[in-house]
Amino acid sequence: MQQLATEQYPSSGSLRFNGIGKTFPGVRALSDINFEARPGSVHALMGENGAGKSTLLKILGGSYQPNSGNLSVGGQTHAFKSTADSIAAGIAVIHQELQLVPEMSVAENLLLGHMPNRWGMVNRRAMVRRARELLTGLADEIDPNTRLGDLSLGQRQLVEIAKAMSRNAHVIAFDEPTSSLSAREIDRLMAIIVRLREEGRVILYVSHRMEEIFRVCDAVTVFKDGRFVRTFEDMADLDHDRLVTCMVGRDIQDIYNYRPRPHQGPSLQVKGLMGPGLQEPVSFSVEKGEVLGFFGLVGAGRTELFRMLSGLTRSKAGELQIEGKALALKSPRDAIAAGILLCPEDRKKEGIVPLSSVQENINIGARPRHVSLGCLIQGRWERENAKSQIQSMNVKTPSADQHMLYLSGGNQQKAILGRWLSMPMKVLLLDEPTRGIDIGAKSEIYQIIHNLAAKGIAVIVVSSDLMEVMGIADRILVMSEGAISGELSRDEADEARLLQLALPRTRG
Repeated sequence: MQQLATEQYPSSGSLRFNGIGKTFPGVRALSDINFEARPGSVHALMGENGAGKSTLLKILGGSYQPNSGNLSVGGQTHAFKSTADSIAAGIAVIHQELQLVPEMSVAENLLLGHMPNRWGMVNRRAMVRRARELLTGLADEIDPNTRLGDLSLGQRQLVEIAKAMSRNAHVIAFDEPTSSLSAREIDRLMAIIVRLREEGRVILYVSHRMEEIFRVCDAVTVFKDGRFVRTFEDMADLDHDRLVTCMVGRDIQDIYNYRPRPHQGPSLQVKGLMGPGLQEPVSFSVEKGEVLGFFGLVGAGRTELFRMLSGLTRSKAGELQIEGKALALKSPRDAIAAGILLCPEDRKKEGIVPLSSVQENINIGARPRHVSLGCLIQGRWERENAKSQIQSMNVKTPSADQHMLYLSGGNQQKAILGRWLSMPMKVLLLDEPTRGIDIGAKSEIYQIIHNLAAKGIAVIVVSSDLMEVMGIADRILVMSEGAISGELSRDEADEARLLQLALPRTRG
């Protein structure tokens, strides 16, 4: 990568939070937060949802004002009353929801608020020239004249970073920056963050993805329930299990909630299945009460297989049997009628109705079974069922009438599970069920999975997380290049074997 188009920023010293406290009506979000992030380092903020990370970043960015304490940069104390104060102090916060204007050009977004002018009018030629300078070495392929809304999400994020560069920010905070990026875009972002670190900037990094923390971060501060737990200054002293235990206050084995259970005979049998994304016939079976894990790298064919098992995609060959009876799937309706239910990988696009209530989202699947005269909704049943599922799934929501959009990722996933538990279920397909979810919510999802298996439901889980698939599954199938490349029992599985089976095979 070329040098980023910005002057070397002279180090302005450490960022320090001094006794920061923040209270909302009836809620203490932060209490006496004290830690330091040094220049030339990437400092991770870790904790479950609700631990206080986002609140702290909003105080750093000037969106919130603390009730107590202050922060300092290079020994200079600040009490920001607005985002403008934060920007003026050399701070940039890159939020998960990017603060850009889709209808404006890239150049206009980059220089909004400080556009070059001539004779009282915007000097567009100078604006485009400056924008191109800011993008050099960071996103050379982006034309400054392009409408921002026409860029990919990854490219928009690069524009947001370039915008921070335009203000020569010394402190840059990233809030879940990779949640919607491809593997290639993540690699690019990691390289940019390393470059920013080398320039002596203070980088704060918030992510639920453990692999990113160990890949790019130099120090980690852990929060729990709005309180500072501890800072790990040396990543050599830290591993995945120790970090998780610190975040949730429980041993790693307690996170997965695994417990053996008897299997109760064949549930789903797949014989010679072929279709889009599969290069070889796929055959396997899963028993009632079994948790079957599928592991593989991106593009291995796992999601494509799930789409065929759930009726979203028609298979070209092969046979499915449910409890010994042949099954022909022509649509998702056929799969649901047979008791095969899918929680998709992209829950925001395919799993939830964001502007409908939690109650609507839970009841939408089972509603046809509970109408009067073929069309009249039974309001009492809907209210009672939603209440029951919210309680049993421990969905954290102010009420059943809350829009699904405003729930955290973990609570959205639990509400989707509540939807399927409202219906007869034999096989549950979970495609990356804990992606983008904090470790505490993950533990709750794992508990639900094992409870369902204990009731005799066959659960099939696709996961790209090695620790997760080894932690929850009774048996693991590995896919590579559109085919099953191996099978391991729980006792046989380890990281080396799983990765070896998942890597593309050498072809003669």
